[in-house]
Amino acid sequence: MITAVAATVLLGTGLGTTVIVKAHAGSLGTTAASASPSPTEALANAVAVLATTKPLVDWDEVLSKAMASVSGGSDAKYSVAVLDMKSGKSAVYGSGSFDTASIVKVDILATLLLQAQDKGRQLTTQEKAYAKVMIENSDNTAASALWKDIGRASGLNAANRRLGLTETTGGSGALWGLTQTTAADQLRLLRVVFGTDSVLDDASQAYIRNLMGQVSSYQDWGVPSASTGDFDVKNGWLQRSQTALWDINSIGRVTYGGRTYLVAVTSKGSTTMNKGIALVEEAAQTAVTSFSRAAAEYGF
Repeated sequence: MITAVAATVLLGTGLGTTVIVKAHAGSLGTTAASASPSPTEALANAVAVLATTKPLVDWDEVLSKAMASVSGGSDAKYSVAVLDMKSGKSAVYGSGSFDTASIVKVDILATLLLQAQDKGRQLTTQEKAYAKVMIENSDNTAASALWKDIGRASGLNAANRRLGLTETTGGSGALWGLTQTTAADQLRLLRVVFGTDSVLDDASQAYIRNLMGQVSSYQDWGVPSASTGDFDVKNGWLQRSQTALWDINSIGRVTYGGRTYLVAVTSKGSTTMNKGIALVEEAAQTAVTSFSRAAAEYGF
C-alpha cells in the first residue's frame, strides 16, 4: 500500500514576512513507515529551515535613512558607497559625477601595475619611487610622471574597463585630477585592491595596500575617522579656481566592531577645506555605523 503525508507549517518571522514551509513524505515505491515524518517532525524541519533564512534587507534604504542626518551645507553635494566585507552587502547613497582630485592616484597605480602584469615585468626602481610618494605623500609631480607613463586618460580608461570601473573617465591632457568618477566606481576600485576576485594579482594588490597603509599622518583624515582599528586610505582635495569651492574625497578600508568595511566618499561644493573634510568624515562614520547596526539587527 502506497501512502503520502504532507505537513504544511505557517510561521510568522517577526520581520514583517511570513514563511510557508511544506514537508512532503512518501512517494511511489516508498512506504509510509520509512519515509513519512510525523507532523511534529515536519514542524521541527520547518523551524530549522527558518533559522537559516536571512531576512530581506534593502541596504540602499538602510544607508539612505542614516544619511538623512548628514548635512554638508546648502551648496555642498556628496555621495558615499560602503561594502561590508564579511557579509558582502553594499549600498550607495547619492548620485552624480565628481572630480577625483588625488584619489585617482590609486587608479593610476592600479593601471601601472596591470600594464606591468601584462608585460610580465616588475616595476622599475623609478616607478616604485614615484608610486611611494604619490600614495604616501600625495606627491603631484610623481603622479604626473606616472600619468604620462600609463598613457594618460586613454591608458587609464582602457585599464578601468578591465578593472570593472564603468563610471570613471580620465581627465583631459595632463589634468589627471579632473578625472570624473562616482562613489560607486571608487568602491569598485577598492574591491579590486582589497577583494579576493581581482584582475590584479596578489602581489599587485599587496603593493597598493601597503602604500595606502602608510600615508603621512597629516593626510589620514577622511574615512579613517570611521575606524576603530587599522585602516588604509587615500584622500583627495582640490579647490576649483572658477568657484573657489572645494572637492574633498576619501577612499579606503576601515575596521569597526570586528568587521572590515570598504568606504568611498566623494564631495564637491564645500566653502572651505575643513568643512569638506568634516562632511566626508561624518558621511563615512554614518555609513559604517548604520551598516554595523543593521548587520547586528538582522543577523548578517
